Amino acid sequence: MNRGLTTVPGVEVGHVTDAEALTGCTAILVRGGAVGAVSIVGGATGTRNLDPLLPGHGSDRVHGICLAGGSNFGLAAVDGVLGYLRDEGVGVEYGGHRIPLVPGAILFDLASGEGTAHPDAAMGEAAARAAGSGPVEEGRVGAGTGATVGNLGQSMPGGIGSAGDVLPDGLAVGALAAVNCFGDVRDPETNEMVAGALRPDGSWMDTAAVIRARGLPLRPPPSQPEGNTTLCVVATNARLSREELGVVTRICAGALHRCISPVATNVDGDVVFGLSAGEQSAEPHRVALIAKELLERSIVRAVTEGRRITRMI
Repeated sequence: MNRGLTTVPGVEVGHVTDAEALTGCTAILVRGGAVGAVSIVGGATGTRNLDPLLPGHGSDRVHGICLAGGSNFGLAAVDGVLGYLRDEGVGVEYGGHRIPLVPGAILFDLASGEGTAHPDAAMGEAAARAAGSGPVEEGRVGAGTGATVGNLGQSMPGGIGSAGDVLPDGLAVGALAAVNCFGDVRDPETNEMVAGALRPDGSWMDTAAVIRARGLPLRPPPSQPEGNTTLCVVATNARLSREELGVVTRICAGALHRCISPVATNVDGDVVFGLSAGEQSAEPHRVALIAKELLERSIVRAVTEGRRITRMI
């Protein structure tokens, strides 16, 4: 069974989905705390409270990560995750208070559904309450509900994908991706196009080829190249420092480059978060390469599961 990110002990995942507004929130919780790190990949990110993930910050511990749709409005969902964890007694003790540390990141899905609804604190709290250690639900759920792929032409559904593995020596690694990318997605094992921009006749547009020929167009209707992003989380039970985990997230960014074309553009808000939540002994580059492969699998699963569930609906 593919448990996904929750393959790593102590990591919980919860989704809340608004099927009408086509938006949602995904909460990743580590109640016992974890070392965190981040790599910024895209040029149009929307984030909150990344400080504990950065070198030199006084605390290297985080207690969760919040991923949401809604563009910058969706960052309000972080408040709900914070409030839930505080009420559960989770966080850093300071001045007689428990203060959870929860970074957040958002993707643009405002054009996907009806109305102006977006994730808020109530949705963030609900996602945190829904978090558990069971297999991760995939497809058009949580932060991936309104995700699309190939936004230069007729887009296709994106979504949430996750993968995990436990090695014979006990090393556990997991990955999760909310894929809402401007570019096209290929399976790196076969180089097969699995999702992307379509021409009116239903054939593949090949976004990278169009940009090589003409450059990146500015808001050509009906496309919306300004609203994209792939949000990723990798986790392990390996005992890594923030600097070592930073190596892991940096190498894992290569998964986006292998699967998505083009990627890391100025219209993508791509982010890779890392969590070290255990005491397993492991060399960081080994962890990184395993996590990168799992993240590649997660990206492909996000769009294949997103399409499958859309067909079922």
